[in-house]
Amino acid sequence: MNYLDSYQKLRAVLALESNRIEFENLDIYKQDFHSKSQRLLPGEEHYSCKEHDEEFYTPQTFFNDLGTIDGQIYRHDVDIQENERFSYRVFMPKGMKRAKCAIFLFHGFNEKNWDKYLPWAHFLAEQTQCAVILFPIAFHMNRTLSVWSDKRKMFLLSEKRKEMFPNVVNSSLSNVAISLRLHARPQRFIWSGLQTYYDVIQLMEECKRGDHPLIAPDARFHIVAYSIGCLLAEILKLSNYNNYFEKSKLCLFCGGAVFNRLSPVSKYILDSEANIALYTYMVEHIEKHMEHNPHLKHYLNGPHLEGQVFYSMLDYKVKRAYREELFQNVSSDLMAISLKQDTIIPSYEIVNTLQGAARDIPISVEILDFPFDYDHVSPFPFTEKNKELIDVEFKRVFGKIASFINR
Repeated sequence: MNYLDSYQKLRAVLALESNRIEFENLDIYKQDFHSKSQRLLPGEEHYSCKEHDEEFYTPQTFFNDLGTIDGQIYRHDVDIQENERFSYRVFMPKGMKRAKCAIFLFHGFNEKNWDKYLPWAHFLAEQTQCAVILFPIAFHMNRTLSVWSDKRKMFLLSEKRKEMFPNVVNSSLSNVAISLRLHARPQRFIWSGLQTYYDVIQLMEECKRGDHPLIAPDARFHIVAYSIGCLLAEILKLSNYNNYFEKSKLCLFCGGAVFNRLSPVSKYILDSEANIALYTYMVEHIEKHMEHNPHLKHYLNGPHLEGQVFYSMLDYKVKRAYREELFQNVSSDLMAISLKQDTIIPSYEIVNTLQGAARDIPISVEILDFPFDYDHVSPFPFTEKNKELIDVEFKRVFGKIASFINR
């Protein structure tokens, strides 16, 4: 089946929202999840870290009121139940009872549905004979309020935002919700990232206890990640909680660079005002924010290894030696594919991060170009035009990824 047919047919059958779907040589399941890390998010007056027996009474107070022009956008994160209880899909080779191999498939920034990833999951499950877990990042996909995807309401909010910021670039109905939220509280990027990290660990522990109906307790896990999902994947692999990712392969597509080398201003991702606020908080003033917020410092630059790795991935110059040593240690398990015309996460920045300043880290970074129009958001366009070429390039990219996992 070619790429476009796979996309159209999978999109149609998954729209039925059934708990189990038979699709050609696959069984596709829906699984429920309840995040145990919701109370980590902004909105509480008191925080605690049970692992280190620490209490924090300083609330996450950093706040720009510029993001509060709509009450459905500005909500306390801890109160958003859609982010705490949600479902995820698992693609399984037909007839497989419990998978001995599983692949986490992580998506990009400001994604609202899994449509474009369905052929990716289909191909990977077929070629690797692994279960493919489509796991959503906090406040993305089906972990959001439905109003954030209301086109009419978001269009009106975007118009209002343009009035407030006449020089804003790329404000749109697609990105206004996330732009408002991150403009108001840029630290949401950190806390939602950490929540997702802990959610993935929670799911893996469920599997290892034998409590997951589809994944065997001794299953080996791999990761295929795209765009900002690559940052999550790198933190998981480099921190290697309980050696869960010791033997895991990590395949990065259109991502892998440190945070301050990304260019996410796009009508599909972030507007320019939100990007400035995010960069200012996460890069220029992060040390000052940690000084004033012991809770943030504890998780980002304290005893939590995952936080230390996260911190090292924010600014290319900060903790570079530490970061590059970590990548050196796992270099044989990593590969990356970048695209020549990608301006959101440029190829050279992926190389700078993964191969290091001295280019002495032997991580394979392959830079490809396609003979059709594409961009970061749509690497494989869903169009009849050039569909044969698109199918060839899709299978070339994901064939390389599947081969790396299978070797």
